[in-house]
Amino acid sequence: MLRKTYDHVIALAERPAAPFWLFAIAFAEASFFPIPPDALLIPLALAQPRKAFWFALIATLGSVLGGALGYTIGYFLLAKLAQPIIHFYHYEAAFTVFQQKFAQYGLWVILIKGLTPIPYKIVTIAAGAAAFSFPLFMFASLVTRGARFLLEAALLRKFGEPAQAFIEKRLGFVTGLVALGIVGGFLILKFA
Repeated sequence: MLRKTYDHVIALAERPAAPFWLFAIAFAEASFFPIPPDALLIPLALAQPRKAFWFALIATLGSVLGGALGYTIGYFLLAKLAQPIIHFYHYEAAFTVFQQKFAQYGLWVILIKGLTPIPYKIVTIAAGAAAFSFPLFMFASLVTRGARFLLEAALLRKFGEPAQAFIEKRLGFVTGLVALGIVGGFLILKFA
C-alpha cells in the first residue's frame, strides 16, 4: 500500500497543480502522512530546474505549517490520550523528565532531526507533547526544513539526474554529517 501511495505521489509531478500537491504533501508529512515531500520535490525540480528553489520554498512552507499541526496534535491530543495511560502506569515523573529534557535539548532535536530522513512528524508531535516553546519550534522548523529542501534543490539544479540518485541514497548520511558538524562546532565553542 505504501508503494502504491508513493507511485501516486510521483505521478502528481506531471500535473499542472503539482506545486499545490507539493505543499499539501509537505504539510501532511509533517503531521501524519507517511510519504516525504522529497518524493514530489525531486521530479518537479528535475523537470523544471529553473523553478527548483521555488519548489523548495513551497515544500518548506508546507512542512513548517504542517509542523504546527503536528505540534498541536502533540500538545492537545497526546496529552489527553496519553495522560490516562501515564497515570495508570504511574509514569508521571518519567513524563515530567521527558518534558524537561525536551525543554533543555529540544532545539537541537528539532534542528538535527529536521535535516535527516527521520519522519518529521515524530519531532513535531514530540515537541508539542513536551510543551516546547512554540515560537522557537517554528523558527527551528523554518531553518532546518528550509536548509534541507534548499540543499536538495541546489543539488538538483546543479547536477540534475545524477543528483537524484545521490539524494535518494545518501542525502540522509550527508545531512547527518552536517548536523553532527553543527553540534560538534557548538560543543567546541562551549568547552573551548
